[in-house]
Amino acid sequence: MKNNELLIRILKDQVVPALGCTEPTAVAYATAKAKELLEEEVEHLDIYADRNILKNGKEVGIPGTNEKGIVVAAALALVVGKSEYKLEVLREVTNERLEEAIKLIDKNIFDLKLKKDTVGLYIEVVAKGKNNTSRVVIKKTHMNVVLVEKNGQCISSQNEEQVNNKPSLRDRIREFTIADLKEFVDTVDYNSIQFIKDGIVMNRRMADDAMKYNLGIGLGNMFKNQKSDIEQYAKAITSAASEARMSGHPLPVMSSAGSGNHGLVAVLPIAVIGEGLKLEEEKIIRSVTLSHLITVYIKTYTGALSPVCGCGVAAGVGASAGLSYLLNGTLVQIGGAIKNMIAGISGMICDGAKIGCSYKLAIAVNAAVDASKMANNNIFIPSGDGILDESVEKTIQNLGRVSNEGMSNTDDIILDVMMEACN
Repeated sequence: MKNNELLIRILKDQVVPALGCTEPTAVAYATAKAKELLEEEVEHLDIYADRNILKNGKEVGIPGTNEKGIVVAAALALVVGKSEYKLEVLREVTNERLEEAIKLIDKNIFDLKLKKDTVGLYIEVVAKGKNNTSRVVIKKTHMNVVLVEKNGQCISSQNEEQVNNKPSLRDRIREFTIADLKEFVDTVDYNSIQFIKDGIVMNRRMADDAMKYNLGIGLGNMFKNQKSDIEQYAKAITSAASEARMSGHPLPVMSSAGSGNHGLVAVLPIAVIGEGLKLEEEKIIRSVTLSHLITVYIKTYTGALSPVCGCGVAAGVGASAGLSYLLNGTLVQIGGAIKNMIAGISGMICDGAKIGCSYKLAIAVNAAVDASKMANNNIFIPSGDGILDESVEKTIQNLGRVSNEGMSNTDDIILDVMMEACN
């Protein structure tokens, strides 16, 4: 029972609504907090961000606008942002308020810089007014505020040891095995996980809008029109939802492990295929719950942001486990689906959040369907192949090691290439 309560807490912490891409949104959240603390007009705003925040914020649409990028998100946060809304901090954007934000940008009050001497997710916002200065620092995860200062005086803080060494609520999922997670999904009281259905409804709404209004580049509708089977439709609807989200469509989605696109992959393929097969709603929700848990579990090893595409190597793997479970896969088959997926898609890089992510989501869904089908037919990529280990947990740890140690310079190169492409 105690373990069930912990996993439910982790789910409620990691499965939350998000409006827009979570990297510029996290900057907007920090900006809103700094603005509220300053209690006067902001005359200058310094933003320091790690390479992954810069990479993911560079080309992504800001919800409710036709604009892109971190500075636009920060400017909107100064105009309409409310930190109480968290990952929906920009929910009150209107055309009129966007015009105000653009005027602030034109005044050159924003200074966005790379924070070079940091490891992992890092956002620092320093707001300066006529009489006061405020500072907000976020580390490790998108909403984890570790320092709040006003005029150099600490309002609240976590010390470095707490930030770096104390396991976060999310990281406590490492206390469990994949078998434990399956047992939880099998046995947990259904009423305690019914909130997972909110994500299905929310993410379907984004996908439906994308299809109806042909948002983005038309990828989802193209996949939908190619053939009519349910697996193809799952791929179509997931990529369409990402197109809409990356274009700045002003609807929230339910995120998973700090990412809205992860949430789309973790939820939609399972929901669409389950509904298409006319399976019971409870089975679908339990399957999506497992998908979220595996996604979070993997992200604790690969990191909140990484050189590898989390939509594929985290949420895609979670979806493969959820799909196997949906179709009555055993623990061995669910583990096999996870390892099959890691064997096939672990090399997909993350080159920032943008409209092209929608195709990566389509690839992830395709691979997740195949990996789960293989496993449920007892076809397993052998342990010892590449980074696969005998245990599923060690395989996931190997994936994290490749992402963090093996690709430690990859993000620098990706960001350099992306910035050169602008010149």
